[in-house]
Amino acid sequence: MIYFDNSATTKAAPEVVDTYAKVSANYWGNPSSLHNFGEQAFNLLEQSRQQIADLIGAKLSEILFTSGGTEGDNWAIKGTAMAKREFGNHLITTAVEHPAVHNSMEQLKQLGFEVTYLPVDANGRVSADDLRAAIRPTTILVSTMAVNNEIGAVQPLAEIADVMRDFPKIHWHIDAVQGIGKGLADLIFNDRVDFVTFSGHKFHAPRGIGFMYKRQGRKIAPLMAGGGQERNLRSGTENLPAIAAMAKALRMLLTDETAKVQRQREIRLAILHHIETFAHVTIFSKDLPVFAPHILCFAIEGVRGETIVHAFEEHNIYISTTSACSSKKHVESSTLQAMAIDEGVATSAVRISLDEHNTLAEAEEFNRVFDQLYQQFAKLR
Repeated sequence: MIYFDNSATTKAAPEVVDTYAKVSANYWGNPSSLHNFGEQAFNLLEQSRQQIADLIGAKLSEILFTSGGTEGDNWAIKGTAMAKREFGNHLITTAVEHPAVHNSMEQLKQLGFEVTYLPVDANGRVSADDLRAAIRPTTILVSTMAVNNEIGAVQPLAEIADVMRDFPKIHWHIDAVQGIGKGLADLIFNDRVDFVTFSGHKFHAPRGIGFMYKRQGRKIAPLMAGGGQERNLRSGTENLPAIAAMAKALRMLLTDETAKVQRQREIRLAILHHIETFAHVTIFSKDLPVFAPHILCFAIEGVRGETIVHAFEEHNIYISTTSACSSKKHVESSTLQAMAIDEGVATSAVRISLDEHNTLAEAEEFNRVFDQLYQQFAKLR
């Protein structure tokens, strides 16, 4: 099997599964309990928190655990809206965000907030000048993704940081679910960002666990009311086995990161440079530095994306349409739509997404199967 759908989810690493099992068996006390068994669980919880903080260059108090990227995005956006409503009701995001961000913004519009969606260029990237022009006296939040989940475009985070330094009271949230472990840490963890959200199952941790970086001193309202866990910001008994497993997965991910990123880039380009020679192929993830090393989005014109996905599946190669969240709903790519890509081409789009375990041999096999299928698809055009 060749698995090229890592942006949808990754396989939990065996070492991570082992950590999850051991913690489940040996640390099943409640971290909030006063007895020694609870204290052991609490200590492991904080050790995991410290490990994650050290890995990303943060303070222990700046790491908050969530159930994943969707909760993290909802929390950063709605929590800011609730905490800062007295100062304004204007939010800014981009036209190419994940539904967890876009739909959170739409919900807030129903409650009277105003939202500006920044347009994107032909590469799916926003302009820092457009951001500056969109900021109002009532702006309380800017939310931008690091890496687009559909085409892999990396947003101009350094330029956005320059703008945001002129507006220190506005919260800036980065959705980094697709950006962790991809050589982008200096862009993501800049000196201006306030909130960054992550999802464990994107880097070989279990599903249902994630974390959020919250800059010390920034205010955010809790979405989960209850027993006061996570410094009274996110109530609910902590999922300790998954948290410890995620800390393990993150350490493994960031070990030899540079070499892993380079290998993914080589694999991506081996496929890109092969398929770009075909007349009816449109490539959306170009061979440019502004694209992440692990995502390649393309279309075979005249062939629907789901047809391409299932054709490769018959050869035991697993790719996806542009987003796992919308693939079964047959929804046109919101990113390609924002880029003004013709609908007939956009509905043919598919995505390859790599991780550190993929190989050049897999790329060669993909290219061989691509040649075969391209000839078959010619009958459909």
